[in-house]
Amino acid sequence: MPRQQVSPRKNVLPVDIWQDIVGHFVSYLLLAMVVLSAFSVIYYTHLNRQTTSELEILLTERDELDIEWRNLLLEQNSLAEHSAIESKARKLLNMKRPDANSEVIITLK
Repeated sequence: MPRQQVSPRKNVLPVDIWQDIVGHFVSYLLLAMVVLSAFSVIYYTHLNRQTTSELEILLTERDELDIEWRNLLLEQNSLAEHSAIESKARKLLNMKRPDANSEVIITLK
């Protein structure tokens, strides 16, 4: 039985591949850098959109709180105005609230 000879090409293939990689190392490195750059652009664009969305939500919430604050200030001023009128009526005009005995109820028929 004749013995099969090992093809010298089988052993040479990994060497050829390695020589090809080394010969085109700069091209492969540039390709990897381009791919990494593309993924980083995608990632940071996504982060930017998320941050912009969160900012819009916070600005809307701020506007709502600002409107509520203004309404509370108006209410406070209105309540303080009634209190100031009552205080001036007591001090300047010696007025007081009527008690239950001094109230007179008039009914119309």
